[in-house]
Parts: sequence; structure tokens; C-alpha cells
Amino acid sequence: MKEVKSPRKPLLFYYAIVMVVLMLLNAFVFPMLLRPRMTEVSYKSFLDKVDEGSVGLVQIESSRILFTEKGDDKQVYETGVVDDPGLVDRLNKAGVDFTSPIVREASPLMNFLISWVIPIALFVAAGQYLSRNLMQRMGGTNAMQLGKSNAKIYIESKTGIKFDDVAGQDEAKEALGEIVDFLHNPGKYTEIGAVMPKGALLVGPPGTGKTLLAKAVAGEANVPFFSISGSEFVEMFVGMGAAKVRDLFKQAGEKAPCIVFIDEIDTIGKRRDSGGLPGSNDEREQTLNQLLSEMDGFDARKGVVILAATNRPEVLDPALLRPGRFDRRIPVELPDLTGRVAILKVHLKKIKTETNINLESVARTAAGASGADLANIINEAALRAVREGRRSVTQSDLEESVETVIAGAQQKSRVLSDREKNIVAYHEIGHALVAASQTHSAPVHKITIIPRTSGALGYTLQVEQDEHFLVTKEEMENKIATLTGGRSAEEIVFGSVTTGASNDIEQATKLARAMITRFGMTEEFGMVGFEQEGSRYLGGGGGMACSDETSSRIDEMTVAIVHKQHERARAILREKMSVLHSLAKHLYEKETITGEEFMQILEKEEAMCMLPAEDKA
Repeated sequence: MKEVKSPRKPLLFYYAIVMVVLMLLNAFVFPMLLRPRMTEVSYKSFLDKVDEGSVGLVQIESSRILFTEKGDDKQVYETGVVDDPGLVDRLNKAGVDFTSPIVREASPLMNFLISWVIPIALFVAAGQYLSRNLMQRMGGTNAMQLGKSNAKIYIESKTGIKFDDVAGQDEAKEALGEIVDFLHNPGKYTEIGAVMPKGALLVGPPGTGKTLLAKAVAGEANVPFFSISGSEFVEMFVGMGAAKVRDLFKQAGEKAPCIVFIDEIDTIGKRRDSGGLPGSNDEREQTLNQLLSEMDGFDARKGVVILAATNRPEVLDPALLRPGRFDRRIPVELPDLTGRVAILKVHLKKIKTETNINLESVARTAAGASGADLANIINEAALRAVREGRRSVTQSDLEESVETVIAGAQQKSRVLSDREKNIVAYHEIGHALVAASQTHSAPVHKITIIPRTSGALGYTLQVEQDEHFLVTKEEMENKIATLTGGRSAEEIVFGSVTTGASNDIEQATKLARAMITRFGMTEEFGMVGFEQEGSRYLGGGGGMACSDETSSRIDEMTVAIVHKQHERARAILREKMSVLHSLAKHLYEKETITGEEFMQILEKEEAMCMLPAEDKA
């Protein structure tokens, strides 16, 4: 049954409740707090106390008589007025003071404060509290700050980031260095008539250091740095995004020379279309139009440089990328081997390490890692050293941290049965043996059957000896054969299959389909691409641009490619059955072996297989 929630009361409802409560307090509670304690007594008791000499003060009014006892000014007694002409003489005779007042009448100012000022002040304070609470529930938007850019302003002394703190992006730093030089020495550019580009767009995968580069530019130029995310321009109120853009550029103009950095600009800079309803008013398009107008309106010679970052450049509006707006497009790609080593050195400066650290080996293992991934690897290594009770990071800490980032941490709580452990050992040796039997495959670096938190029950790690950026058809076929090696070993040895090859199947299918639809590696279709371009930096392919008949044919060819390499992997393993059993047994016992151990056993077993039968005996 669906729960029906009661609607929220309007803010005026709570104001009314607070006002009623204050009025009741003013009418009944405040007067009682100001009035002293009163006790009614008879007139006879009053006269007896006067005769006894215990009365201290007496205040005679038209309708009552107030008196106190000696030594107790806080307790006031009240009695009625009686026609007694001798009362004054009796009081004089007893030495009672009846000229000083006991209860003073409140002054008009005090009455005004108690009756009006204090209730109104409490009413306003309660209203402010309720309003602030309501605004926090609405996302923290203050009505007085609507239209403000909320950009964070960093001064060079606070950021402290220089180009030396950014490694692995030499080309990007060189392109941005000209902007820094312009902010330092604008005269040599204006003298020749050159105008600095108004904006530079940093594009690249997540974690490659786009934001860090922008801060480094501000640090090198020693100028104010405005930082704002594209999502901060998006508001629930119409027109507020455009107002924030205006305010941002107004602040930048006042603090010129400066740098304005808009992170994730694709939030507001998406390509405009005519898909909306006629007469509709798109808040995002208003914000984009205002941004385009502001970039046209300011003079680059004043020293205001606009930097922006995105990992989705394909969705940006063409008007945003034309000359005169974002003139430069600076790619910030994943670092190569040399870049990864440089990034590791930068992050390793803050960590205590042993002297025999081989960063190149770590960088080779972390192929395809971004700068953020490499920083995480260093931190994971430091955390592992602390867990192990060491005061410095070792080479093994760094190598294990790479595997932690790639495949997850070791899951020691997951205990495999002997049968499952044996299947996993044959599965991983199947991968490694097929890879080692091919000439165009990356060498095996490590094999393990220890479960990981990513869900993998084991994995085989291959590391390329040299950095290369082109992949041949033969290398892709070898990769598919290697992926099918695990399932092939299960089929040959156990005569059945398990679910352990699910990820292998997915990767092999993607590679085979990419060979047909993206890379033109088939004779039937040749150099024809059927896959539409997807996001380059965020992964994920686009849709298929082909007929249903062609799509069916592509499916058939994909199956044929995978099937052919699967048969090839089975043939390799059948030929090396004795080596397969020996290596699987070794891995089962040790759980983890290095690439060197694997190759030593492989070469030894292959040498034994080549000996005559009498020599083997």
C-alpha cells in the first residue's frame, strides 16, 4: 500500500502560530514575571503586625494597602482599605515607613519595550529561523544571493601550485605557458598587434589533471583565479544562470588580469537544438547565450583569460568553440610510460620509501592509468606499508597497490573449495599458456588465484615491454585467443564449463565486433565503419549505422572470429597438456606466481618434452 504523506504547511501558518504564542506570553506570562509575590491577609492581621513592630514598609493606595515585614522585602502582603482615621497615627507611633513605594509602576518606555519591541523582535527572529531552515531544504539558496556567481577565488599564495607540480603533460604545459607569458609580459604581444586567445578548452579523460593545470597557470602567472563548476550556473529560478554568468564576468573584469576557470563546461555548453516546444524558455540555453555574449563583450587585452575543462567535447555547442571564444583546444590525454614515471615521482616526494624503488616497473604495470589513478596507487602503497607495520614504502607495496587499483584488494574472507580452486588454477594457466605460445602477445607478469574484491577469483596480468599506440590485426586475434584460453582449459581438463569466463567472453566479443565495425579488419566489409562515434573519453560506443541485414551479418562474423580463436586456443593447450598440468599444480600450491617463475617452469617442461623417451625415464 502506497504511503500518503500529508502536504507541507505554508510558511505563513508557522508565522501565525508564533504570533499567537507571543501574544499569550505578553498578556499573561510577562506581567506575572514582573509582579512581586503577593499574599492577601485580613486588615486585623495587618494591624496586629503593626502593633507588634514587625512591619517594615507600607504603601497605601486607593483600593488596597501593601506592606512588607522587616528583613523580607521580597514577600509583599496585601489587604483591603478600611475607613480608619487613626491608621496614620498608629503607623507613626510604630515607626513604620509609609512614604517609600513598595511596588513601582513600570515606566512608559518599559511598558513599550515589553508590550511591543520584545514580541516583535522574537517574531522576526522566529521568522528568520524558519526562512533559513526552509532555504536549506531547498538547496541552500538565499534569496538575497540569487544571481551571484558563487565562484571560489584563489590567490596564488593560497593555491601554491606551479607547473612543476604537474607531471606527464608536457605538451599541455607548453601550450598554457604562452598564456602565462602573456599575463606576465603583455607588452611584447600588443606591440606586434597580437591578441591573446580569449579562451582555452582543456579536454581529456577524467583524472588527467585538467583542473590542476588551470590552477598551475594561475600560480605561475601570480594572478587571481576564479573557479566555478558548470553545474553551479544551473538554478531552479528562471534567469538566475544568466545572472550568475554576468556577475562572474563582472568580478573578473574588476580583478583583471585574472583567470576564470569553468569546470565541466558541458553542463551548460551542450549543443542547442530545436527540439523544445514552440515558445518554450530553456534555462540552460539562456545561460549558454549569456556566456557567449560575455565572451564576445570583454577585451582579451585586459588580461582576462577563460579556461574551461570537459571530458565530453563532442556535445559542446559549435558557437562556443569558434575562434574568438575558445580559440585553443588543449588535449590532456592519459600519460605515456615516461609521463607515468614522472607523475609517480611527483607523488612519491611526499612518501617515505626505500632506496631500491623501480618506478619504471610500476609504470609499465599501470598502463592506461590516469594521473589520479597513479596518485591513488601511491596512497594505497603507503596505507599498505602502515598496515604491515613498516615505516617506509617498499617495491612490493607499490606493485600490490597497482593490483588493488586494477582488480581490487585481496578478499581473504572468500575461501574457495579445493575443486573450485583447482578449476581457477587451470583457468588462469590456460590464459597464460596461450599468451606465452604466441609471438605477438604481451609477456605474462603475474598469475594469481587469490579472490579480489572486484569479484575476480583470479587473474593473469600481462605487461607490454615497450609502449606502442598501434594494434595490428594479428595482435587483436592473439588477444581474443588469450581471452578464450581460460574457458578452453576448463573444457579440455574437466569436460565442462563454468561462469568464471563471463568477463573474458564480454571482452572477446567487444574486440571481435570492433575489428569489423570500427577498424575495417575483415575482407568482406573492408574499410567501412558501421559504429557511430560515442564518447571518446568516457568510453561506450555509439549506435550502429547499418541495415538489419548487415547487422545480422556482423553478428555472424563476430561469432566466427571468436569461434576461430577459441579453437586455436584449444589446439595450443592440447599440444601442451603436460605443461598445463604441471603449471596448474604449481599455481594451485603457491596461489601466486610471477612471470619469471612461469617462464622457468614452462621452458623446463618444454625441454623435457623434447627429450627422447629413454632420457625422460
